[in-house]
Amino acid sequence: MHDLIAVAESVATRLIARKETIAVAESSAGGLIAAALLAVPGASAYFLGGAVVYTRDARRILMDIPDEAMKGIRSASEPYAELLARQIRTRFATDWGLSETGAAGSTGNRYGDAAGHACFAVAGPASGVITLESGSSDRFANMQLFATRALELLLAKLDD
Repeated sequence: MHDLIAVAESVATRLIARKETIAVAESSAGGLIAAALLAVPGASAYFLGGAVVYTRDARRILMDIPDEAMKGIRSASEPYAELLARQIRTRFATDWGLSETGAAGSTGNRYGDAAGHACFAVAGPASGVITLESGSSDRFANMQLFATRALELLLAKLDD
């Protein structure tokens, strides 16, 4: 958890200095991304909200993404991560949107992705998307890794 909080502190420092805001949509990280950002003192200056979008119902209700918008897109994919990042940014009217979607473990998901698979996206003044394959089926270790990698992607885009 120390690595996760250290990255969150770096993100927070940059967002506060730039007077920018963020919202987070995460799935397999289970709220750890938001928790890490909120663990940094002064979070109310930059963190506007987030959602754990773990199911189809959560996608519909929390993100207002109807099934029709998912045509040709599957969960735990880069296009879906990009859609989540854009949508959370729009819904909260923030400078930045950050998303994670994947399969933490101990087994893979119904789409054929192995445990340890995750996609991350940033939407904002700079955008990006990456995929991670940890090769591990350790659920909690993957959750921490997913949260850390998501924040590292954001940090890289903040430095662009």
